Amino acid sequence: MEVILACCYLSCLEVFLRMNNALFFYEMIKYIVILFMLAGILLRGFSLKSIPFVFYLLLLVPSIIVASQNIPISESLRKAVAFNLSGPVTLGIVAIYCFQRRISTDRLDEILKLSVGPIVMLMFYLFVVTPNIRDVITDTASNFAASGGYGPNQVATALGIGMFICFVRFLRIKNLLFNVIDIILFLGMTYRGWVTFSRGGVITAFLMIIAVIGTLFFLKRSEFKFSFLPKLIVIVLGLLFAWGYTSLATSGLIDKRYANKDAAGRVKSDLSTGRAKLISVEIEAFLENPIAGIGAGQVKYYRAKKDGILAASHNETSRLLSEHGSIGILSLLVLIFTPLIFRLSYKGNIYFYAFLIFWIATINHSAMRVAAPAFFYGLSLLYVYKPKTKKKQKTELETPIIAVS
Repeated sequence: MEVILACCYLSCLEVFLRMNNALFFYEMIKYIVILFMLAGILLRGFSLKSIPFVFYLLLLVPSIIVASQNIPISESLRKAVAFNLSGPVTLGIVAIYCFQRRISTDRLDEILKLSVGPIVMLMFYLFVVTPNIRDVITDTASNFAASGGYGPNQVATALGIGMFICFVRFLRIKNLLFNVIDIILFLGMTYRGWVTFSRGGVITAFLMIIAVIGTLFFLKRSEFKFSFLPKLIVIVLGLLFAWGYTSLATSGLIDKRYANKDAAGRVKSDLSTGRAKLISVEIEAFLENPIAGIGAGQVKYYRAKKDGILAASHNETSRLLSEHGSIGILSLLVLIFTPLIFRLSYKGNIYFYAFLIFWIATINHSAMRVAAPAFFYGLSLLYVYKPKTKKKQKTELETPIIAVS
């Protein structure tokens, strides 16, 4: 599973590399993930049952044709299409490779453990760059300074992945030293996620945590249900302490942020911080072009004509509607129902709902700007099995007796 390990590690590393300008070009990690997955498909093959995702990739083609007719003369069709379709294409290739591919629970846990390393590095980097949060927090808007000078949304998304991995390790591993390390990292990432003032990534992480707790509770034996209750109590107490510290460090602004208030304590009229207006324009574009949409990468030009604002979409679902039309709805249905139908037959992946929630929540608050939602969607399609425990070997005394008889 070296392909999955490499792509998981790179997906978790992407934000850190971007914020330090360490990539040759902005979408580099997505293209590397695509290349690795294609190499894996060529060397190891793929399941014929992954045909729905081949169909999904084909559904992206009409938007390219429509875009070629609508692209402004001064703009590059190649760049507009590549930027907007790199995420969906990554998702399709990853899904084809991962669908029903067998992997043991131990190997999947090992991959997640190794992949949390880049996020730990990101967390420590943020502590070094902005050790004193009080100096940079002045209002309740998403804070670039507290996010290492980079997009708070993407930083919070990466930290959310780390929060989830550290939490499941803390919950499932019975080793005091590892438990202490994991809880410290979990609370550190939670704190740094909160102070970005970008709520999407942090809320998504907690939704993933709730999903995996529910899965463990209903699938595992009754004695296991009670064994992790003390750890959950520790988590809750740690989060209460971390929230209190964050509230003091931000002079209470974090409380107002999550209560949807401004720095003066007034309730904001728009909970989505401007995203609702962007979505409404995209729905207008869909209603005007309901069959094939307005073309890949065209919604920002459409918005510029309507409002005079050249802004990219934050929501992949509404972007699919506007740029792909009814074809986009069909592709979205393929992405939603294929894993759910797969889950009816294979229930060994305890992270299934967590991975699926991460994908759908992330693309609806941060689109597919990073490779992570596409990759973790693919992880929900793995055939995860529990390795058989080796039988106890016979004693030295028994062996010669059997041999003689």
